[in-house]
Amino acid sequence: MFVGLERLPAPGEEIRTNSFHATIGGGAVITAVAAARLGVDVALLSALSDPAAKRLRSEKIRVTNLRRPGEPHAVSAALSTGSERAFVTFDGVNVRLEQRLSAALRRATGRHVHLALYPRDTTAWARRLAALRRRRIRTSWDFGWNDVLASDPGLPALIDALDLVFVNEREAALYAGVDRLEDALLFWRDRRPIVVVKRGADGSRALSRDGDCSAGAPTVKAVDTTGAGDAFNGGFLAAWLRGAPLERCLQAGNRIGAASTRKAGGLEALPRRRRGR
Repeated sequence: MFVGLERLPAPGEEIRTNSFHATIGGGAVITAVAAARLGVDVALLSALSDPAAKRLRSEKIRVTNLRRPGEPHAVSAALSTGSERAFVTFDGVNVRLEQRLSAALRRATGRHVHLALYPRDTTAWARRLAALRRRRIRTSWDFGWNDVLASDPGLPALIDALDLVFVNEREAALYAGVDRLEDALLFWRDRRPIVVVKRGADGSRALSRDGDCSAGAPTVKAVDTTGAGDAFNGGFLAAWLRGAPLERCLQAGNRIGAASTRKAGGLEALPRRRRGR
């Protein structure tokens, strides 16, 4: 992670910084750590480097490492100005993760499964989610930005197989096939799950057939926003699993997401649950 940049480089340019930070990361990892620090019993299934698996176990997370010996783990390079980010990712073993994860999920025993990967076969994933629902396991997904997924005709059915969907404003518009969030509202309100729209410093918003609600974000001095959306997911889910009202879940997500920006990397500033709370 290259942080503290005054701006992102234009094509052909080289930008220099004295701030560089290396850490474990990724959507599933950051969401898992955020939730675990808030008292949720978390198990993580992913393809991880050995240091990443060790660090996660130190966070009291039960780890199932789907990476086999000799396989390269994924690596991302992130460029951050504090408010804007850009990424380049080497997928490594992640291109083989989907089928391994599918097999592992058939043995899942938790109350809730949160997914953070690109579903290459949306029809198959809709069936897997339906199987989890029959076992009374609720599900959520953060697809991230994926313009290929946006054009997949099976995406609406996959979304409707979920209980929660997490998107930011740009992703909400992308997956609805429009340019602005306001134009996407009809698409999302017509979907089965609750759709949580992360709006950064403007807070968050939940859309559903039963109505909308919003919550503002706390003001913080951001060092790096990388992973803030995934930290939000962990905070929201921790409150959701405790049965909190939807507005309180949004507030919890906003608080944890904002806290994560105070240090580079998305993990180091994540708060821990206070005793008795």
